[in-house]
Amino acid sequence: MAFEGLTDRLQKAMEKLRRKPKVTEADLRETMREIRLALLEADVNFKVVKDFVKTVREKAAGAEVLKGLNPAQQIVKIVNDELTTLMGEEAVPLNKAPHIPTVIMMVGLQGAGKTTTAGKLALRLKNENHARPMFIAADVYRPAAITQLQQVADQIDVPVFEKGTDVDPVEIVREGMEVAKKNHNDYVIIDTAGRLQIDEQLMDELANIKELVNPNEILLVIDSMTGQNAVNTAQGFDGKLDITGVILTKLDGDTRGGAAMSIRAVTGKPIKFVGEGEKMEDLDVFHPDRMASRILGMGDMMTLIEKAQKNFDEEQAQETMDKMRENTFDYNDFLAQMDQVTKMGPLENIIKMMPGMANNPALKKLNLDPKQFAHIRAIVLSMTPEERENPDIMNPSRRRRLAAGAGRPIVEVNRMIKQFNQMRKMMKQVTNGNFNGMQNMFGGQMPGGKMGQMAMNRMARKMKKDKQKRIKKLRKLRKKK
Repeated sequence: MAFEGLTDRLQKAMEKLRRKPKVTEADLRETMREIRLALLEADVNFKVVKDFVKTVREKAAGAEVLKGLNPAQQIVKIVNDELTTLMGEEAVPLNKAPHIPTVIMMVGLQGAGKTTTAGKLALRLKNENHARPMFIAADVYRPAAITQLQQVADQIDVPVFEKGTDVDPVEIVREGMEVAKKNHNDYVIIDTAGRLQIDEQLMDELANIKELVNPNEILLVIDSMTGQNAVNTAQGFDGKLDITGVILTKLDGDTRGGAAMSIRAVTGKPIKFVGEGEKMEDLDVFHPDRMASRILGMGDMMTLIEKAQKNFDEEQAQETMDKMRENTFDYNDFLAQMDQVTKMGPLENIIKMMPGMANNPALKKLNLDPKQFAHIRAIVLSMTPEERENPDIMNPSRRRRLAAGAGRPIVEVNRMIKQFNQMRKMMKQVTNGNFNGMQNMFGGQMPGGKMGQMAMNRMARKMKKDKQKRIKKLRKLRKKK
């Protein structure tokens, strides 16, 4: 995650506060200094940092905070609230035209990931809005730009309008719009040209396209790994085109994340989506409150739950929960769950959404090599149907046969079976609202300390409510059948 260094610094600053029985003005000054340095190191715009620290200090310096109950927690809340405000307070949806098609112009510098992001956005519109999008290939300068767009479009089954590289981009857009109206496409995504840097010719061309189609959205795609330059780029494009929103790409890369925290404050334009991954499904709505929570190491349970709901079949999920509770969870279920979890994205990213896990030392001890999934799959597929349904019959001779069948060392087979049994035991406890199994996994302490424990308690209560809702829903479904 982009903010690991920042999260680590902020967590340490807050931890110092939590250990103090009362918080003095001097403690507050020291904490503000740590926050300022952490934000500057994360490549957040200097003026943004200055204003942010001033606001937090003014709100935290009140006597009712420093002399009240749990002053450290109140200061954490103030920092969390101000981070949320800084990044835009709430998610901003895509603009939509009153009549089809809704026109979206994708703009940005070369190499920011504009074409891939256009594909991710089109897939999201197809999946969530049942939309019929169409691309217009208006980048006639970059070698193989049209070919790349066509390849992206083929992956997600979206049509592309193109006229080659010898036609004026404005004319291509004009003809493309006529085709979109004729075919009743409800979204048109225009993939425009980029440059290595902003120049007058590029901006004139984009301004002419804007004047022709009067787009509902002009989305600036920015590579978040460019740090402060990302903010300069946003200012440059906004000054010429009056952009409507920003999409940040490569937020999962080796970046300090300052762009996400500076762009809204500097330009006043919302970040609408973030790209965290290479798959076409890896485009998420930007929620400032959830990002603030992640930055402070408090996890992002809402996004985690949404990802799970999107990828898990509800009836199958309930059956799996029942099996875990009754301790009848077998290797067939394990394989099905593993497939569904991998659809949610890299396991490391999923775990980091849990409270306190962004920089938890226990995470570093876990082997999260994607190849491990392939090895585990090979071992499970080498089992007989009886072995998959009865995990307790795995004697030494069966294990040796599995190792030979999967082409893996016997020690790896034994480790996998041991981990499966531990997981089965822990999940039985968790599904019954007992988080001790998870606590033991992390050395007897819940990740995230008190905040992690509180988040887990809330999760346990939510699980109980969700279980009751699912049972009612399933009963209704079975009655209909």
